[in-house]
Amino acid sequence: MIGGAQGLGVDTAANLFGSGLSRAGYYVFGSREYFSNIKGRHSYFNLTISDAMPHSIDSGVDILATFDAESIFQHFNEVRRHIIYGKAFESMDISSIRSMEGEIAEEKAKILEDAGFETNVSGVLKYLKSKNVKAIPIDYDLLMRSVLESSGTPPAIAERARNMICVSASFSLLGLDKQMLLDGLQPFAKNKTFTALNTIAINEGYSVTVDEYGMRPLKLVGHRIQADGNTLSALGKIAGGLRFQSYYPITPASDESTYIEANQVVKTSDKDSGIVVLQTEDELAAINAASGAALTGTRSATATSGPGFSLMNEGISWAGMNEVPVVITYYMRGSPATGLPTRSGQSDLKLALNAGHGEFPRIVLASGDHEEVFNDAAWAMSLAEQYQTPTIHIIEKTIANAYSIMDRSKINAESVRIDRGSIMQKPTSQYRRFTFSDNGISPRAFLGSARMYYTGDEHNEFGHITEASGNRIRMYEKRIKKLETADAEIDWKLRLNNIGESDNVLLTWGSPKGAIIDAMEELAASKMEVQLLQLRMLNPYPSKKVAELLEGKNVIAVENNYNAQAAEVLREKTGIVPDAKILKWNGRPITRDEIVYSVSKVLKEKSKKVVLNAGD
Repeated sequence: MIGGAQGLGVDTAANLFGSGLSRAGYYVFGSREYFSNIKGRHSYFNLTISDAMPHSIDSGVDILATFDAESIFQHFNEVRRHIIYGKAFESMDISSIRSMEGEIAEEKAKILEDAGFETNVSGVLKYLKSKNVKAIPIDYDLLMRSVLESSGTPPAIAERARNMICVSASFSLLGLDKQMLLDGLQPFAKNKTFTALNTIAINEGYSVTVDEYGMRPLKLVGHRIQADGNTLSALGKIAGGLRFQSYYPITPASDESTYIEANQVVKTSDKDSGIVVLQTEDELAAINAASGAALTGTRSATATSGPGFSLMNEGISWAGMNEVPVVITYYMRGSPATGLPTRSGQSDLKLALNAGHGEFPRIVLASGDHEEVFNDAAWAMSLAEQYQTPTIHIIEKTIANAYSIMDRSKINAESVRIDRGSIMQKPTSQYRRFTFSDNGISPRAFLGSARMYYTGDEHNEFGHITEASGNRIRMYEKRIKKLETADAEIDWKLRLNNIGESDNVLLTWGSPKGAIIDAMEELAASKMEVQLLQLRMLNPYPSKKVAELLEGKNVIAVENNYNAQAAEVLREKTGIVPDAKILKWNGRPITRDEIVYSVSKVLKEKSKKVVLNAGD
């Protein structure tokens, strides 16, 4: 874990650390946590390093690398083996950390007091020694003077290199060659000050520690990429043919749109094509702008988070009435209201499933890891046009702000299949936009190619407003029929993972998938074999297949919300009630070891409900 004050380079340090590990042949999953302010509050990255691709983090930390005293107090009780800290912090008391939340400070102080230690950093170090944790002090002030003298940069700028001293010390502790860290600076070569400053800091930090983990470079086969969920969603949309993206700034959705804007010129075989990115005045304008663009035949999308999605509901309903192929990327975070704006959660599932007033088809899919984020983002673009309906792609903050180092082959734009659905290229003068059809899908013509009408009112086949009873029944049924068609045609609605045969099924959706996959082998080794049934698509719901797979099974729902909302939908769609629930709603991701712990509670102690709370 790498921790420090927000705005002072924690993200940059974590990314450079991951880049160095990638060059050493290792895979990384890095989970980012931060407060909802611009600068100054506590921020940290928790990284899992492995020779096989990890999908989650642990609640325990082998190495805690701290840039400030708050990180020490915040996370000391999570450390298992090593802590790297600033020597100058030793006399600091927890009461002097004004940026630390009162509830957290009281909780951490009580841990120290109950163990008989002082509530200062020295007390923390004694506490950790009693747990066989080795403390490694760094004289940041001394090393920073060396950085200042060697670089010749002003103190305010040189201070930004403090974090790289700590990162380099971590790299040395692992036993890896510092050159791999230095090579990570290559993309920044044009910024000579940044590169020179961090080169000096890496050299200084590397000399502070010695190899205690014995990690050695692995054989690196093929190419790898390092990207977070926001970026992978943007790349998926671009690969899927996106040409218009609207948004209003909101955490954590904005990063996707700003990435698309920075890369909005798309190379094609014979020319360059552009993507229009429009920042609107609010979220209702964003969904309406995307719908307007979609009616012209442009592949269109928008992206938002909880409060913004609430504002979009009227526009989503209009899009449903008018059979608009628009994609809404829904970055789910802690709710209700503003809630936990920089934390995660799965408590908006039912909102997504019932978005917009009234009954109309909307496709809802949810990604469980970074590879799925890319593929689902591209897939959503085609689903919207194939079935001419709003398509909602759920990505939780946990996945959006986490990054993975993965094989480049898993992110393959060339494998993306673009299906534009039923399009009428040369409509007649009597073109009926909403023609009744057996499958509910009418041939679509683009604005400007024929006369057509769109309205928020009920309408006939031409789009003219009518309240006639017979037409209402047929048009209503036509729209709903599209969901039945989608249900019959779409195969990839769920994913089943299992080690051996087991009657215990962990039913989940979204981000808990990663922790479950990472825990399955350990569970099997402890005679607790489980299957994972992951719902990829929640509307249309794969009722028949889910019922078949769960028949006679011990079903354990695993979700990041209070009510186990997907389990409630399971009961509604199949009549099946889970035998137990594993739940977490503190805004932090479910970790690998929490899965092991909670499954043990359910299978060995017969617990019916386990509530998890790891993470600060």
